[in-house]
Amino acid sequence: MKAFRVLSLAVTLLASSAFASTYTVKPGDTLSSIARMAGMEPAALMQQNHLSTTTLQVGQKVQYGTATSPSKPSAQASAPQRSSGGAYIRAAASRFLNIRYVLGGTGGRGIDCSAYTRAVFSQLGVNLPRTAREQFRVGTPVSRGNLQAGDLVFFNTIGGVSHVGIYLGNGQFANANSYQGRTIIESMTTAYWSAHYIGARRVLNG
Repeated sequence: MKAFRVLSLAVTLLASSAFASTYTVKPGDTLSSIARMAGMEPAALMQQNHLSTTTLQVGQKVQYGTATSPSKPSAQASAPQRSSGGAYIRAAASRFLNIRYVLGGTGGRGIDCSAYTRAVFSQLGVNLPRTAREQFRVGTPVSRGNLQAGDLVFFNTIGGVSHVGIYLGNGQFANANSYQGRTIIESMTTAYWSAHYIGARRVLNG
């Protein structure tokens, strides 16, 4: 049944892919599933529809595609471009700010810390594992004194590697914060985060 729904959604989207089209959200749809079938990145779909959250309501109208080209929208056209000073990292991280925190969430109802880092890094061409613990095993270890924008920073909040965020420079990092209930940018130098910091990994080259 699930496979049929995915196929049905794909057919609906592809049938009018040459135009800017509207899709009506149905039960079970998520932003990620609609974006995938439309051949778009979730962030591009959010940007096109001026969405500040990944949460969608049944019956909601979602625009996708372009009115000027029959080809699928290019994720590269809207993806943050690498530049000096880590501005592109902040731009990528900011695309997914103020999304509701949900433990285990990966899409429509909200996201958790590792889902947030995955979403951001997908815009930068990096496919991260699902959990914070798994993400801690990828890339290259980095000392706290050598952190640079784009490094994954990890914390022990409930035992072991249990939280991950993205370092933005100047002591700031972006993360899906369960206490705040949303994805935010905050300081790593607070007493709480300083006490719970356990390490960093570098997964971006250059």
